[in-house]
Amino acid sequence: MRANVLKRKLTLRIKRKKRIRAKISGCENFPRISVFKSNRTLYIQAIDDVKAVTLAAVDGRKLGVKANKEGAKKIAAEFAKTLKAKKIEQAVFDRNGYVYHGVIAALAESLRENGIRL
Repeated sequence: MRANVLKRKLTLRIKRKKRIRAKISGCENFPRISVFKSNRTLYIQAIDDVKAVTLAAVDGRKLGVKANKEGAKKIAAEFAKTLKAKKIEQAVFDRNGYVYHGVIAALAESLRENGIRL
């Protein structure tokens, strides 16, 4: 793709991200689950916005998974275990400006299947 097309796509994602973040926030008992998707892998973290602290995080590189639906399910299962160990049962899902489709949707559904209420 041309550089200006890629720049435009990134600009639009950042605008969506800001619009979403203006509406949602997390706390210690009800954290915000933020997702970052690169071309190679996924990163997930649970954030307490009141204290500005990351409560839990999972890195797809350390698990050796790719940024596809199967990888998203594995990362979500591992992340759900981490959250349950910290006694967190429910959270707010922050898709970080990405369209709720494909990998992002698979990740959210897998979190729900593993017992995290979004």
